[in-house]
Amino acid sequence: MTQHEVDGATVAADPGPVGPLLASRLTPAPLPEPVLVRPRLLRRLDEGVAGALTLVTAPAGWGKTTLLGSWARSVEPAPAWVSVEAGDPGARLWAYLTAALHPHAPAGDPARPDRLELLAAALAARDRPVLLVLDDVHRVADPAALTGLEFLLRHAGGRLRVVAGARTDPPAGLHRLRLAGELTTVGPAELAFTDDEVADLLVAHGVLLPAAAVPRLRARTGGWAAGLRLAALAARDRPDPVRWLEQFGGDEPDVAGYLRAEVLDPLDAAARDALRRSTVADAVSADLVDALTGRSDAGRALTALAAAGGFVDRDDSRPPWYRCHPLLADLLRAELGELTDEERRDLHRRAADWYAGHARPAEALRHALAAGRWDAAAELLVTGWPDLVPYDREGAGGPVPAAPPEAAVRRDPELALAAAAERAHAGDADAAAAQLRRAAGHARSLPVPRRDRFRRLAVALEVTLARLAGDHDEVRRAAARLLATRTPEGSADDPRTGAADDADVRAAAGAALGLVALSAGDLRGAAAEFDAALAAARAAGRARTELLCASRSALLHAALGELRAAERAAGEALAMPPGQGWSCRTDCAYAHLALAVVALHRDRPDDAEAHLALAGPTADEPAAAALAALCRATLLRDRGDPAAGRRLLAAARDALAPPTTGDGPAPAPTADRSAPAPADGRSGSVLVVDRSGPAWVAGRSASVSAVGRSASAPAGRGGGAGELAAWLLAAEADLRSAHGDADAARELLAGAPGRPDGPAGAAAVALARVELRAGDPAAAARALPRWDGPDAAAWPLPVRLDAGLLDAALAARAGDAQRAGRTLERVLELAADEGFRRPFTRAEPGVRDLLAAHLDSGTAHWPTVSDLVRAAQEPPARPGPAPGPAPDRALDEPLTERELTILRYLQSILSNVEIAAELSLSVNTVKTHVRNIYRKLDATRRREAVRRARELRLI
Repeated sequence: MTQHEVDGATVAADPGPVGPLLASRLTPAPLPEPVLVRPRLLRRLDEGVAGALTLVTAPAGWGKTTLLGSWARSVEPAPAWVSVEAGDPGARLWAYLTAALHPHAPAGDPARPDRLELLAAALAARDRPVLLVLDDVHRVADPAALTGLEFLLRHAGGRLRVVAGARTDPPAGLHRLRLAGELTTVGPAELAFTDDEVADLLVAHGVLLPAAAVPRLRARTGGWAAGLRLAALAARDRPDPVRWLEQFGGDEPDVAGYLRAEVLDPLDAAARDALRRSTVADAVSADLVDALTGRSDAGRALTALAAAGGFVDRDDSRPPWYRCHPLLADLLRAELGELTDEERRDLHRRAADWYAGHARPAEALRHALAAGRWDAAAELLVTGWPDLVPYDREGAGGPVPAAPPEAAVRRDPELALAAAAERAHAGDADAAAAQLRRAAGHARSLPVPRRDRFRRLAVALEVTLARLAGDHDEVRRAAARLLATRTPEGSADDPRTGAADDADVRAAAGAALGLVALSAGDLRGAAAEFDAALAAARAAGRARTELLCASRSALLHAALGELRAAERAAGEALAMPPGQGWSCRTDCAYAHLALAVVALHRDRPDDAEAHLALAGPTADEPAAAALAALCRATLLRDRGDPAAGRRLLAAARDALAPPTTGDGPAPAPTADRSAPAPADGRSGSVLVVDRSGPAWVAGRSASVSAVGRSASAPAGRGGGAGELAAWLLAAEADLRSAHGDADAARELLAGAPGRPDGPAGAAAVALARVELRAGDPAAAARALPRWDGPDAAAWPLPVRLDAGLLDAALAARAGDAQRAGRTLERVLELAADEGFRRPFTRAEPGVRDLLAAHLDSGTAHWPTVSDLVRAAQEPPARPGPAPGPAPDRALDEPLTERELTILRYLQSILSNVEIAAELSLSVNTVKTHVRNIYRKLDATRRREAVRRARELRLI
């Protein structure tokens, strides 16, 4: 086939009956400048071509063609390339495919069915697979062409590997490849830019942003490649690019034009109207869209748009919920502003009614306020205030409703409280505090029954605002005030007359106190609060609070070693029906983390890994993240990667703030949970009713202002977690000592809180294990605390079991077989009820022999011990000299333990600086040890020292 130039374009001569072929369609398109290489996606395509078909699918502007072009230029030999154009008939497409594949498999004209088999046969006869890139496959209009492509993939003997870019999913025929494991898909979620890629793109365009601004820009654009490039190009010419990018949205002319042309214009009028009306809410279901449009088929438009992905996301709930891309939502809300005020209020009325009828009180309240339905808004607060407490930010988006007018608040002060609750639920603590002060100013003349109710609602908001501000002490004080508002007597039939909601108060206050205790690391205190709040929430019928308490309670019971209670609570949390108007992802993640801890203690690592994969949303809470790190570090150690485990543990320790006072979290103020409100009404609340007259006494009004001011500051993480920090230290020390670095382990544990003569609890048990591994059982016995004494009763059960097994092992090494047997029997008794296995199966060397001997001496747990003996594994030998005669006898001066540790690192490619960082030593200290190692080994450089050490079997 010869070529010539026509109007500057290279075309194929003698192209056959389909007309000339453009060479530009047979080569990758030029990459947009500046070029940004994205290695993670190139690796994804490299992995994909191990199968028959790799499909890159996303709507316009997500970087499909750029990715395919970058990858094609990085592959040797270069793959065949075909760009599909709109309107290509099947014959023309196959003509291009023939031209692209001709150098690899000449087979004549494959447009004829009998020739297609010849092409497949030619490909199958090749020694190596042929790579073919097809860009814009969604433009193929001839189904027979795709059928032919599928035929080739099935009959080319695995010698054709196709990488295709498209805006829509492939037809069902190609999806059959997925069942065979031959289809790899790369969608918008993977094509979306990461924070690091956004930063690289901005630098490439000459735009410098503070590091904190990059994640916000990525969130605003959803990682959309075209939006980010448009933002970067425009920001270069702005005098203040940082401020401009903070305000960047879908109403920017270039972005709006692109979205209208590529996303909105192809839609029919009904679909576009449904999409526009859906942006009245942050996320919508098909039923909600039908309610907003008054039609019964509006949800189909969202389903079709979500199928393409990228601009309308669909979650995996049942029924599914849909969310517009942030920039598209900006544009559609701007179009929504073109409706009349009455039309917009009608949309909000429809939304409020739908949400109220589907147990979504927070969203119903927001839309009732936006629609000006003041009575409905106040009623939602009074009847459903516990369900308006924000435990996460799910559903907090959407337009901000205007504040209620003064006349309406004067008539019904609870309306301002409703506005405060709505703003608090959205995370806007300043606006919430302002509305709370406004409510107080109009509440002086309320009759007695309403004053009681108003006080309760106001104090409940105080609890929320203190939580938003991260002020744990104020949360405790406000929760105590809330408990003091309980009114066990009254009519529960009329919520507008100060009805008794004793269970609601106990549930809300207990949940708040439990969250504070968890954040402060008071695990037992948090478990007690959540258990009590869980019972109250069930009595009150508050499913949202019940789910929160059940999931956290499960995790806490698991951490404390109460595995059966943890399993039960986690199962109850996961069994609760979804779709009740609150997010369950975070709560379910806590339940899965609890089950991961349970599985780990029972030595089921595969189950633990599976549950940990679903526990990601817990990472925002440092205490939960610490427990997840403990699990992951243990699993990494089992897989032979203790260094990664140590890094995880160190990062988790850094995330835990130090305790606020003393050695542990501050105790919560004592509150009598069984007593009603004081008779004089002075509960210490922000708003206290003086029952001697109608005037309000602003007993603590200043605290509302203080909370409002502090809420805008970064939320503190509270007292940090003395017990959790000790667990992390103990785990990290255990990893270091198992790797042969006893000195580093001792140094770590020296900083653990404890007794004047050394660490306590988990840290003391870890120190005993370090000394035993270092070959000093006497030091181990001195370090090991009494695991069966009164002080140990408060230890988590895993710590007691580890201590008991160490005690048994020490007794056996001392030759006291009887005491070793008695101790082991008591440990087995402790472990039996909860089903612990890991302390035995992954214990120190010699425990398996101890268990086997215990079978012969007699035990009440014979079946369990027999099973543990079969399952127990001797842990990998700690790094050090190989078995045999002591090699260091060949040295005039033996290496110290620290020098042996550094010697092992000398085998790696780590520099002295990196070794120092790994061992938490100074660089000068490492250099001194290295000089001593060279001197003792009679070596002059690193490689020679390592060779000499291997000859002496030191490493």
